[in-house]
Amino acid sequence: MSRFIDELKRTHRCGQLRPSDIGHEVVLFGWVAHRRDFGGCIFIDLRDRTGLAQIVFDPTYQVPAAVARMAGATGELAPQAALEASHRLAEQVRREWVLGIRGVVIHRGEGNVNPKLPTGEVEVRVVEAEVFNRAETPPFALEDSINTDEEVRLQYRYLDLRRAPLQRTLELRHRMNQATRAYLSQEGCLELETPVLCKYTPGGARNFLVPSRLSLGKFYALAESPQLFKQLFMVAGFDRYFQIVKCFRDEDLRLDRQPEFTQIDVELSFCNQDDVFALMEGLLFRIFEETGVADLRALYPEGRLPRMSFADSMDRFGNDKPDLRFGLELRDLTDLVIAEDGGGIPLLQGVAEKFKSGEYRREMPAAIVKALVIPAAAGFSRPQLEALEKGLREIKGFAGLARAKVGEGGVWTQSPFAKHVTEAFRLAVHAALGAKEGDVVCFQVGKPAVVNAAMSKLRLDVGKAMKLIPEFGHGGVWKLLWVVNPPLFDYDDETGRYQPAHHAFTRPVDEHVPWLDSDPGRVLCYRYDLVLNGFEIGGGSIRLHDPEVQQRVFSVLGIEEAAAKQMFGFLLDALRSGAPPHGGIAIGMDRLAMLLSGAATLREVIPFPKTNQGVDMMSGAPVAIEARQLEELGVRSVVAEGGNEPR
Repeated sequence: MSRFIDELKRTHRCGQLRPSDIGHEVVLFGWVAHRRDFGGCIFIDLRDRTGLAQIVFDPTYQVPAAVARMAGATGELAPQAALEASHRLAEQVRREWVLGIRGVVIHRGEGNVNPKLPTGEVEVRVVEAEVFNRAETPPFALEDSINTDEEVRLQYRYLDLRRAPLQRTLELRHRMNQATRAYLSQEGCLELETPVLCKYTPGGARNFLVPSRLSLGKFYALAESPQLFKQLFMVAGFDRYFQIVKCFRDEDLRLDRQPEFTQIDVELSFCNQDDVFALMEGLLFRIFEETGVADLRALYPEGRLPRMSFADSMDRFGNDKPDLRFGLELRDLTDLVIAEDGGGIPLLQGVAEKFKSGEYRREMPAAIVKALVIPAAAGFSRPQLEALEKGLREIKGFAGLARAKVGEGGVWTQSPFAKHVTEAFRLAVHAALGAKEGDVVCFQVGKPAVVNAAMSKLRLDVGKAMKLIPEFGHGGVWKLLWVVNPPLFDYDDETGRYQPAHHAFTRPVDEHVPWLDSDPGRVLCYRYDLVLNGFEIGGGSIRLHDPEVQQRVFSVLGIEEAAAKQMFGFLLDALRSGAPPHGGIAIGMDRLAMLLSGAATLREVIPFPKTNQGVDMMSGAPVAIEARQLEELGVRSVVAEGGNEPR
């Protein structure tokens, strides 16, 4: 029988020791972070998830009488013999060995205090110790800051998770979870579960599919969200629901996206948009407060977050998730270009002519002109400006960035526009943009989607290059807002049809309902996104509970009644069974944790994440499945063994 754990129970965690513990006997368990042998005394930094404690193996230590007798021990050693045995054990100990120790807390001495550690004033003189596990040498140092390749760290994630930054982040997530549950429960929401295996429905994100052994040839989909089921809770009369739920989407991955993710899911009955906002603002204030990240009430003393229309956000920032930590707003020059007949610039003249002929119209333009001013204070060289342009080439449809530097007297230099531009147009552009000598004006012309994507990225890249915002993390600044009232539909140029901008059950703005039949592109809706520092951390909508309006929305989307029945039959039946007005939202827990912790990627806040290729480096998933298992499922693989090419 082990004396430790069975008899000697842990009294403290390593990071909890303080001067108030001096003179007390303690029992600690943990991992060896560092070991230093000075010939007589051996110093070890013992680590657990709360921090480090310095423990000292000194065979000459005079054990206080109060702890000299090891109470109740069978075959116990005399204090001196125990000290010597512990010292011999410490001579063998190496990094990441797992130890239990019993000892006495003492002051380190004035010259030895480590102000960088919360436990830096004290140390533990070890009376007895036990090795629970002799660890192999780890493949990388388990330090707070390391340069080890991420794939190596993910391969040994169970070791990487011992590092303090990751442990602090997961503890932050724990506090976020607890704050969420406490607040939403207090607000009358019930925590209810929804299925993970559900019916595949087209539209939205691509689903992961799971073959059914009991129904050969048929598949479940892993739920991309609880959307339909939480609406059914409202039909069932549960009134207020929430869930911290795992969701799955088979999408291309990036720094803030994983194939499986967690969201705070909420749905309310008998509510409008303002009710949803009030509830979620209270939740955010609680999460920020209880995680100790920031006092949002000091930043937003009225207890409400600002709002911005979708149209305004797209116009000023080129996206629907504006980063408000810095300026450098975009400016739409399309009307100016039209008024000045293109200002003598052939590219812009062509755009102006098409608007004046009626081929293009401002309500739904086929092309726009936008500009961004890079201030002279940035001091960018021509190679730096070219590098910024190169960074935009990843955007589909991007054909190049036009630039003009404002020279002495307001003339344009370093620009192909300089030869053709009229003085009137140049002066009008300067007035519209507030451009001054030394500034660089960047222009983008083309389809709105391409122009906005390029200019919004350029704005962010310039902001980072000028150090107006950090490369990642919050930089101590928190800017939250609601982006509201976007279009209900997106128009697909390739198919010539409307698609739902969010999902087909979003409620149109009441006064826009008549336009469903006459001008669907003008219809806005009660959908909203919650934005933090340029990241969308949540989104939702007020739902369509009126079957008649729902059918009109389906008609715009080209969904016949039979097709709607096949895809959403159980929900449509439910909505006809006395559905209350309802709406909700989902907040991305992983993304919020990433922003609150200052992490560079989503992978840093998920215990066992996947790479950008969707691979679990630790377990090797996904893996090939044996033919026998596939046969049981009624599935045949079309990928050749060892490759990705179809057979």
